[in-house]
Amino acid sequence: MANDVTQKLAVLIDADNARPAIVDGLLAEVAKYGTAHVKRIYGDWTGPNLNGWKTALLDHSIQPIQQFAYTSGKNATDSAMIIDAMDLLYAERFDGFCIVSSDSDFTRLASRIREAGLIVYGFGEQKTPKAFVSACDKFIYTEVLVGTEQNENEVAPAPRSAHELRGDTKLMNLLRNAVEAASDENGWAALGGIGSILSKRSPDFDSRNYGYSKLSGLINGIGLFDVEERQFGNAKHLYVRLRGKAK
Repeated sequence: MANDVTQKLAVLIDADNARPAIVDGLLAEVAKYGTAHVKRIYGDWTGPNLNGWKTALLDHSIQPIQQFAYTSGKNATDSAMIIDAMDLLYAERFDGFCIVSSDSDFTRLASRIREAGLIVYGFGEQKTPKAFVSACDKFIYTEVLVGTEQNENEVAPAPRSAHELRGDTKLMNLLRNAVEAASDENGWAALGGIGSILSKRSPDFDSRNYGYSKLSGLINGIGLFDVEERQFGNAKHLYVRLRGKAK
């Protein structure tokens, strides 16, 4: 899926299901996909549990939306966020939405936005239910977005060893199939094409989940693929082939 930095995006954050430590990385990630024309965060700001967000809101010009917890055990915040999202959708001013939550309650919202032809970027923790992850065009786990000023318990994933990566059957099948689908008659596949197929087949695929900042680093880390750099005009492109596939 090609990214267009001119996309107009609405960023909606569920404060009850997101941590302030991710905000710098979150907005930097959003900037890769477009411009955040709306930045709103939802929660009950009368209680002490959201105090950690207040400085982040001022620093990043995020608009807090007050939603009182009328009944214990019922999440009124979700309802308010969904209603606002639909209002923004019907305004037809945006190209996509960024939904920041680990709550499965937003699964249908993500599906509805996509039905309208808009892109949905989801952000949540590793515990996010698969249904919500799959409902998004792309899903980014917030564990990889922690800032440089982080608590000792909030660290980005360390790079996995080649042995660990090769032992991950799901990852290896995903990569092999993507390379095969994007390959030419000689078995070579452009790295960009591989990345596009991975995003379409698995919305939550991200090389950072394995401790590698780029897909090329992950592929090299596995050690089972040949990687070749080719020059086209002034640009260099990487091509990948599974070892033993030469024709």
